[in-house]
Amino acid sequence: MSEVKDFISEVKVPWQAEVCTRLYEMVHRSVPEVQERIQYKKPHFLKNGKYAAVISTSKDAVSFTIFNASELTLPEGTVFEGPPERKTIKIREGQPVDYEVLSSLVSQAAEAI
Repeated sequence: MSEVKDFISEVKVPWQAEVCTRLYEMVHRSVPEVQERIQYKKPHFLKNGKYAAVISTSKDAVSFTIFNASELTLPEGTVFEGPPERKTIKIREGQPVDYEVLSSLVSQAAEAI
């Protein structure tokens, strides 16, 4: 098992573990040849040695950050935070997550890496 999968298996809050697992699987489907590692105590996903995405957990949320996001058109109604080059969405318990939209965004951002 990879250290990123080990990290996810250690997430204690069931809904957060489920979201992390789905994000992990989505990144692997969306970014061909993605590499992964734990850095700064968080799962990082890289393409060609450059950051593509990061998953992190906090007390009440799972954050998913997409790098190289300056050229992305973010869908109406999504709440992304951060500077133009990286966008973070905070997912909270019970909040619906459109993994297809996230997949499309991370795929588009990673194409240019």
